[in-house]
Amino acid sequence: MNKVQYENLYPDEFTAIIARKPIGYLPFGTLEWHGFHNVLGADMLIAEGLFTECAKRFGGIVFPPLWLAPDITREYDGGMLIGMDFFHETSPNAQLPGSCYWISDELFVLMVEAILAQAKRAGFKVIIADGHGPARNIWYKNVDRLETMFGIKLISALRDFKQGEWKTQIDHAGKNETSLLMSINGGYSDLARLGAKLVGIIGENPQESSPEYGRALIEETVESIGKKLTELGFYRAGR
Repeated sequence: MNKVQYENLYPDEFTAIIARKPIGYLPFGTLEWHGFHNVLGADMLIAEGLFTECAKRFGGIVFPPLWLAPDITREYDGGMLIGMDFFHETSPNAQLPGSCYWISDELFVLMVEAILAQAKRAGFKVIIADGHGPARNIWYKNVDRLETMFGIKLISALRDFKQGEWKTQIDHAGKNETSLLMSINGGYSDLARLGAKLVGIIGENPQESSPEYGRALIEETVESIGKKLTELGFYRAGR
């Protein structure tokens, strides 16, 4: 069995992996509305599924997901709306059920800095992070500074890949993310719950989703990540 989840490794297993492939994968997640038809942990589950596939193929270790996450906010009727609560795809604007675990941009960056400091100490040489859209964006905005700060290689979906190479999580609860969830675990998405009205959804109609389409998206993104790791000298096929 190819164990790649950090929390499941014994110390000798961890040491052996780091000695061969000092690659870390950090999934960004949150608990957030992803339509009536998808589970609330969608962002993390997709990122973790993608990175687990990468670690099994290219080596390295998948970090426990970072659940706390930033998002855009707006005051509304004495309270606060977060993310999809006030996008035009949500009409009328309102707090969507289940959304949770929001933190400020500043706190998110501090948490990432703490993780990177410990990752360097543990022996990681490269960290690739992705998942929840707002977290992806803040990672991108800070990645050059963080590389300099910690002296390890960092990989960003937005900085390090050409347009179209990274094919996962490019909508919100639409055909892309719904298909990805279906391909990772059939229990993560249920189109029978969707209903006729699409609320808080961005992208192509999720009714067109399929596990086969999701699997193809993962395969193409994994291939792009493998090429990047090869280009950077952290992976070579057959080794």
